[in-house]
Amino acid sequence: MINYFITTLKMRNEPLFYFGLMCLLTAAVLIVIARGSQLQVTGSNAWYKPIKFALSISVFCFTMGWFCWYLQMPRQVSIYSWATIIFLAFELVYITYQAARGQQSHFNRSTPLYSVLYTGMAFAATAVTLHTAYIGILFCSRSFPQLPDYYLFSIRLSIFLFVIFAFEGALMGGMNAHTIGGPDGSRGIPFLNWSRQFGDARIAHFIGMHALQVLPLLAYYVLKDVRLTLFSAVIYTAMAVIVLAQALSRMPLVRG
Repeated sequence: MINYFITTLKMRNEPLFYFGLMCLLTAAVLIVIARGSQLQVTGSNAWYKPIKFALSISVFCFTMGWFCWYLQMPRQVSIYSWATIIFLAFELVYITYQAARGQQSHFNRSTPLYSVLYTGMAFAATAVTLHTAYIGILFCSRSFPQLPDYYLFSIRLSIFLFVIFAFEGALMGGMNAHTIGGPDGSRGIPFLNWSRQFGDARIAHFIGMHALQVLPLLAYYVLKDVRLTLFSAVIYTAMAVIVLAQALSRMPLVRG
């Protein structure tokens, strides 16, 4: 099963496959580094952030590489793939570089250079999100007779939710912080570092963006029904919105 998935993924989108694999290997190396490092940024191991981003980017690239193959639009998919690689590589390199220096990457405007680079990260994330929205529009405007309806709906809905909650990052950018009601760096959940004392906008951001994987897997392997797929999307969206509302109310997901 795993060999089939790897072979098929490589066949469907080689650039995103290799970039996703590179990010996965980067995460593995950074995990080893983190285990022997005492370097801290905002109360957490400095290497945790690049590890999380490397893993997230890897999963995103594998997922979009898998989906985009259904479009059968080589030119548009190639442009999307390489734009995604360039923008997300820039983000990951800068986040890792700042971690190695014990500096924040996000919300760091302490020097003109850091301010420009942070703005560049925001631009990169926005560009990838908007381009992914365009891929979602293509999925909504074309027919895919080879795909089960419930699976097609799950792809469309998951991209829609990904885009919405990716743009939730603008909320954090506007606050210049992840935490709501207290400072970043307060006591948090291990590794994820989501605050256990205050609201944390990252949680809804995480849940909403990973609809991209959860809904299609659930629809294809478990639900196998359009109405159940739509219902699960509604429930999933409600969960993400409730978690966001909880964060905006300055309440932690897990208190302790």
